[in-house]
Amino acid sequence: MPTPLPSRPRETSAPGETSAGAGAAATRPRKVAVVGISLSDCGRVDEATPYALHAQAARRALADSGLGREVIDGIASAGLGTLAPVEVAEYLGLKPRWVDSTSVGGSTWEVMAAHAADAIAAGRANAVLLVYGSTARADIKARRRTSNLSFGARGPLQFEVPYGHSLISKYAMAARRHMHEYGTTLEQLASVAVQARANAATNPDAMYRDPITVDEVLAGPMIADPFTKLHCCIRSDGGCAVLLAAEEYVADCASAPVWVLGTGEHVSHTTMSEWEDFTVSPAAVSGRLAFERAGVRPEDVDVAEIYDAFTYMTLVTLEDLGFCAKGEGGAFVEKGRLLRDGELPTNTDGGGLSAQHPGMRGLFLLVEAVRQLRGEAGEGRQVHKAGGRLPEVAVASGTGGWFCSSGTVVLGRG
Repeated sequence: MPTPLPSRPRETSAPGETSAGAGAAATRPRKVAVVGISLSDCGRVDEATPYALHAQAARRALADSGLGREVIDGIASAGLGTLAPVEVAEYLGLKPRWVDSTSVGGSTWEVMAAHAADAIAAGRANAVLLVYGSTARADIKARRRTSNLSFGARGPLQFEVPYGHSLISKYAMAARRHMHEYGTTLEQLASVAVQARANAATNPDAMYRDPITVDEVLAGPMIADPFTKLHCCIRSDGGCAVLLAAEEYVADCASAPVWVLGTGEHVSHTTMSEWEDFTVSPAAVSGRLAFERAGVRPEDVDVAEIYDAFTYMTLVTLEDLGFCAKGEGGAFVEKGRLLRDGELPTNTDGGGLSAQHPGMRGLFLLVEAVRQLRGEAGEGRQVHKAGGRLPEVAVASGTGGWFCSSGTVVLGRG
């Protein structure tokens, strides 16, 4: 049976506003909130298909919201099927009237969250489900597919493929350039991995939780100079889902809303020779746009969730988002600043370096940011600010390709 379209939601006022009736609501964009979040089973999930992980995450996120499935009239998904998100929607039993299949690598989910928020604000959708699932680890283990890290030999990439430019080597070159320009050290990069593992220690969903040291990171097998194994993200199975909805639905939700305050997106390059500066990521633009639109500054942020396929990604993204000056990222990540009780708690679930990384991790950043703002991260992992208060503002910033794209989302509790 076709899924019925949601009935017209009742008019309500946004946080801090006094309702002046339907006419007033029609004169301004609707506010948009995250009303449901969830992870599927993660880590080692040999028995599940990617579609099953999509469905499991979607069901859990809907249950978390407290809303009925009939409210969902939009879906955003990428990375699965020939006609994503059409196939995913059919598998979930949804017939959405708004869809998005933007695919720009790891930043896909922040970019799609921005598109969904814009659609909801404009009245083109009421509730949009962002959903992802991948069996990246199981696929390799079972030899169900092969991995091609050169990403093809057609189009612009054909000019670099003969030189063996794999994905990791592109990141490695960028890291080496930052080390050359600013004196960033291997120990500083390694400290990012150490702090991510420390944050993962109290996360029951994290794949790796045992502590590591800087010396252990440096002594690991070399993957692509300067990255040893522990400088690189893990490979896991897993999925997650985020449900965005218009302000009118918030009163019926099971949890306090987390509001989308501002978003930004930017693409930079795909060919390394077209990248003007290896020490500047596209987050320098997406972050500026998101903060400007949110009306907040980097110093207002309580929690940061940063895409971390490699340690250098965390360091340079923190610079480009404005948490420290260009070239000072190495010094900034030292001395425990990224820990749960540090100056800027970052990747509080352990990130892609220790928790989960099933292919495109950007949606996991949004889930963890919302958990922290809700105060639902759990004992030992929940961030508390001065006086024991919960975080008020969080930023999630995803990176795609080899610093090819960036999406940044600023979220707030009030």
